[in-house]
Amino acid sequence: MPEWEPVIGLEIHVQLKTRTKMFCRCESGFGAEPNTRTCSVCLGHPGSLPVPNRLAIEWTIKLGLALGCDIAEHALFHRKNYSYPDLAKGYQISQYDIPMCSNGRFTVPGPHGDEEIGIVRAHLEEDAAKNVHVGGAGGRIGGAAHTLVDYNRAGTPLVEIVTRPDIHSPDSAKRFLQLLRQTIVELGISDAEMEKGTLRADANVSVRPLGSDELRTRTELKNMNSFNFIARGIQAELARQIEVWESGGEVVQQTLDYHADTDAITARRTKEEAEDYRYFPEPDLVPVEPPAELVARVRGQVPEAPGVRLRRLASQLDFELAEALVTSGRDGLYERTPGDRRAVANVIMNQLAAAGIDPEAVNADELGKLIDGRERIPRAAFLEAIAHAGDADFAADRYLAEAAVADTSELRPVVDEVLAAHPGEVEAYRGGKQGLLGFFVGQVMRRTEGKADAKVVNELVREKLG
Repeated sequence: MPEWEPVIGLEIHVQLKTRTKMFCRCESGFGAEPNTRTCSVCLGHPGSLPVPNRLAIEWTIKLGLALGCDIAEHALFHRKNYSYPDLAKGYQISQYDIPMCSNGRFTVPGPHGDEEIGIVRAHLEEDAAKNVHVGGAGGRIGGAAHTLVDYNRAGTPLVEIVTRPDIHSPDSAKRFLQLLRQTIVELGISDAEMEKGTLRADANVSVRPLGSDELRTRTELKNMNSFNFIARGIQAELARQIEVWESGGEVVQQTLDYHADTDAITARRTKEEAEDYRYFPEPDLVPVEPPAELVARVRGQVPEAPGVRLRRLASQLDFELAEALVTSGRDGLYERTPGDRRAVANVIMNQLAAAGIDPEAVNADELGKLIDGRERIPRAAFLEAIAHAGDADFAADRYLAEAAVADTSELRPVVDEVLAAHPGEVEAYRGGKQGLLGFFVGQVMRRTEGKADAKVVNELVREKLG
């Protein structure tokens, strides 16, 4: 049997957070009562005319520049025709052969080197409405009793990003999407939250014999609402396709659903091709021709790429910790905070993240002071300080004043009491169960209400147990 190489391309939809929709003045946004943000334009009433959202065009250019794309001097909107309940007009205003942004590249650092993912295009369109499937399993159309349509989302500005099939593992796909999401958030153009549908990703998946450059029949995976589920869905579909090929079958081009609860893949429909949509230029809109000065101004607004920062931090920390800092947006606080680099990174990614503290609200100098002195104070005092690290008047000295009990004359009797109360554990420790050391230290910390210096307690317990 041949070894197989995954061939993966992604289609990512990013909902822009402009105040109004793409071609009308209806308010956009998440969470309103169904069908309360609509008008004759986004509902497709006869005679209504679209007017483009200028800010959405600028933001699409900004995203294209961040993706290393060429910006078209002359771009066209097209009508993409299809008939679904979530498309009131019977067509979607999108872009076809002359998109706003094309021919880009996005560098994704990995633990074993950088990968460059080609960007075929990033084009601007309007979002469809949202189908709400009632009954059945997990809100899916399969088995649903009926479907409701919420047109609030219809007409919201949407950028579709299409990658080249340059991704060759589920982990690489996940890493690309996480860095892309952080890029989008830092551009300020979208919240890019998968659970709210402002970031949605589909995966085109195929396999080929290792060493080959052929592109075999692909399938499209939909309905994956987290980065982990996307990686798992791709892995499940790769396994399915390999089994099909090795059993002498042929993979059929179709759209598939991934069910995260069962790790199952089910077919939804045969995959459409471009000719099925009968594209033609939108007759109610003129071409988009962004002035050179606008493109230059927007280019100056593009910040340093998260991938560049990741590679820089990976030289100071291990790759996984650097990646976690960057993709969570906490690396800015890390770089501002003085002190031992690994200690700072660990506190920011563990205690501070667990407390839900906004990194932008933290006084980095005070946080550095707290981390530097945390061994001298009880753990309870340290955690309380972390909980207030985002307060405007946060000062580390207030908490560092609560020095831990390190006087051995005070702690030695407590250690004696703990060991006397647990003779069985003492015998087991002396018999080789060294892991019980943490149990004894924990008992001492409990009796001192967390005020003892854990390092001193550790030393005393070791001394007593010989």
